[in-house]
Amino acid sequence: MSRKVVRSSKFRHVFGQAVKADQCYDDIRVSQMTWDSNFCSVNPKFVAMIVDASGGGAFLVLPLSKTGRIDMTYPTVCGHTGPILDIEFCPHNDNIIASGSEDCSVMIWEIPDSGLTTPLTDPVVKLEGHSNAEHVWKVEKNVQKRH
Repeated sequence: MSRKVVRSSKFRHVFGQAVKADQCYDDIRVSQMTWDSNFCSVNPKFVAMIVDASGGGAFLVLPLSKTGRIDMTYPTVCGHTGPILDIEFCPHNDNIIASGSEDCSVMIWEIPDSGLTTPLTDPVVKLEGHSNAEHVWKVEKNVQKRH
């Protein structure tokens, strides 16, 4: 008697579908220098991505509704003199984002509700104090309020 063997996998009834081009982000020059950190950060309003930039670090902040091809001239957040290593949105305010860079600084930025229309070069706060870039490689939120 021949018995048909059914493959036991929890994914056997899962089928994928390709995402349409108008629902994707296209032509973004993501940085090659992200090392062991994240190259992007997302919150309910924006998506931010570290991008390749000459003369320092920069990152894009896009409203979630802006999909499709992103123009190379789209405004960036660019105030660091070295490559950006990590970015992280504030968990309590969707318009605040922090960036840590190889220039041994952490900068806090405020993004307008409508998104960027011009390049943002002046941070709200600039934190300096490290003498070595190895000490500024990840920006994290202090949820448990430990110092």
